[in-house]
Amino acid sequence: MLRKMLVIKERNLLLWKHHFDNKMVAWVKNANNKKRAAPEELQRLYQSSGKLYAEKSPVAPFNNDLIEKDLFVKFYKKRFKEDVEESDEDFKRLFNNLMLLNNNNLNLAGALLFSKNAQTLIPEFYITIIWFWGNEFLTNDYRSSENIYGNIYQQYKNTYNFILSTLHKIQNDKSFNSIGDSEIPEIVISELLINAIVHRDYFINDSIKVFVFENRIEIKSPGKLPNNLTVAEIKQGLQRRSRNIILTSYAIDMLPYRGTGSGILKSLQAYPNIEFVNNVESEFFKVIIYRPELKR
Repeated sequence: MLRKMLVIKERNLLLWKHHFDNKMVAWVKNANNKKRAAPEELQRLYQSSGKLYAEKSPVAPFNNDLIEKDLFVKFYKKRFKEDVEESDEDFKRLFNNLMLLNNNNLNLAGALLFSKNAQTLIPEFYITIIWFWGNEFLTNDYRSSENIYGNIYQQYKNTYNFILSTLHKIQNDKSFNSIGDSEIPEIVISELLINAIVHRDYFINDSIKVFVFENRIEIKSPGKLPNNLTVAEIKQGLQRRSRNIILTSYAIDMLPYRGTGSGILKSLQAYPNIEFVNNVESEFFKVIIYRPELKR
């Protein structure tokens, strides 16, 4: 006996169904096969249908000591052109009004945006950077490796600075004493890194991976493109409902993020030598930025 059924059109090709039996065990059906659904798989199916959002998941009972107050005050003044009273009651009221609380618990969006100690509060969500000597991934020999923790502002700022520090500077007809231009335009690094942070799948407990090679930079984020988007569509600037509606709404006031689907377009206009890989089976999205061949 079926108690509940959800039908989701996946990639316009396959019809996925999941249902609960009389023991409330979830099963996933595809063609003639049926298997028991893992909790994470069920969450992502509901997420695809707009029924569930990872960013609304409760993280910890709200406490003002959990948040970066200065960061929140700066954000609030920029967005709403109003001052914050900065009392304990006022912070809790504003977080609740902004959908950053879930039953008096700081939710994942609130923690990602404004947490003071994200490494302890949400340790699963960080950025791993590895800077390799050559162009091969399967090696234990690398220049540098670092895990970047913090709220999304800290993750973005520290990762962006790290990537830029690995890139060559090109003189580009500037005077001898001028600072050269980055070999890859800075807007490309900024836009693609922000996209990875804001649009990744937070139901997948894994880090964003940034790999710097001699001939390319790879940014790999957990989760395939949402809402059946394809690489061809995002290259045309097409955007649909985000899986992280709170993050995409507020990131525009915290990061150099436009939130209009123009980031990919602007990156390609500034630097066309970029490849996008949407791996539906393994559930990741990867951007490959090929570095220019510089004369040594």
